[in-house]
Amino acid sequence: MTALLMLIVLVSSSDEANAAPGMPGVVCAPPGGKPGDPVAGFAGPQLANAAAIVTVGVKMGVPQRGQVIAVATAIQESKLLMYANSTVPASLSLPHDRVGSDHDSVGLFQQRTSWGPLAVRMDARKSAQLFYARLLAVPGWQSMSLSQAAQAVQVSAFPDAYARWEEPASALVGSVAGIVCTSPGTSLATNPKAQLVIDRALSQQGVPYVWAGGDANGPTKGGFDCSGLMVYAFAGIGVTVPHQTQSIWATFQPAITDRAQLQPGDMLLFSSNGTAGGIHHVGLYLGDGKMVHAPETGDVVKTVEKIWNSPYWTREFIGAVRAGVPTPR
Repeated sequence: MTALLMLIVLVSSSDEANAAPGMPGVVCAPPGGKPGDPVAGFAGPQLANAAAIVTVGVKMGVPQRGQVIAVATAIQESKLLMYANSTVPASLSLPHDRVGSDHDSVGLFQQRTSWGPLAVRMDARKSAQLFYARLLAVPGWQSMSLSQAAQAVQVSAFPDAYARWEEPASALVGSVAGIVCTSPGTSLATNPKAQLVIDRALSQQGVPYVWAGGDANGPTKGGFDCSGLMVYAFAGIGVTVPHQTQSIWATFQPAITDRAQLQPGDMLLFSSNGTAGGIHHVGLYLGDGKMVHAPETGDVVKTVEKIWNSPYWTREFIGAVRAGVPTPR
């Protein structure tokens, strides 16, 4: 059963987000959940509505960051419940979970008449399309904080209210996408900082490679380059990584050149000529010969397996550096 179908068959309900939301700053669901369990304190129709919002975002090509913004906005506006409005009598005849009375606002996003027809605003998927269309029209939305981006769309009287829902929204988007806060194939239970760095990097799989893209808050210019992905991953533990591969190498010396000494969470550096001046690429080591990286133009953030069986990677590898994730004693 897909993650989306698992969400739709849930039947319980909850008004508040009171469960562990997952990993701060990471789009992933807490490990150990089972079909029927709440996600970040939400259940039943709330999860089905979150699934609808995320599914529409995927179909429209909205980056994962935009999906988190949309879900967080719906949490703030309606707790992910479909609202009719007592001042809009026609809304009471449409499927709904609750009845409100704020002006003429209805639906998951509390959209007013100016947004479109009533039946559209009270349909989870169609109302999400309306939200995304306006979000994508906001210049530079991907570089904004969640509150700034949501406020640019909603123009709310409480512009700072959206930020508190970022972690629950990230957990919900991760659940729909089937992303769990674990790293299969690695053993990091004794190194939680490395786990967080890895989870942040893995959460960006599928995001396009963009030269000079990425910062501590996520993709910029529509994606990441190899060092930008490291900047984002390590920002989760408060470590500043230079946005340039040779600077990464110089900043976190001494280097680790013995592959047997590598630990998950190390940054692997690759050089075209075996010297620091030839370093051109960086990836994050996952253990067991696996690496997550942003490869090149036309590709996306992804995981590579068995890198030590590859003549290219073994030839280009100059060493690794360790930043903020020391080996546990």
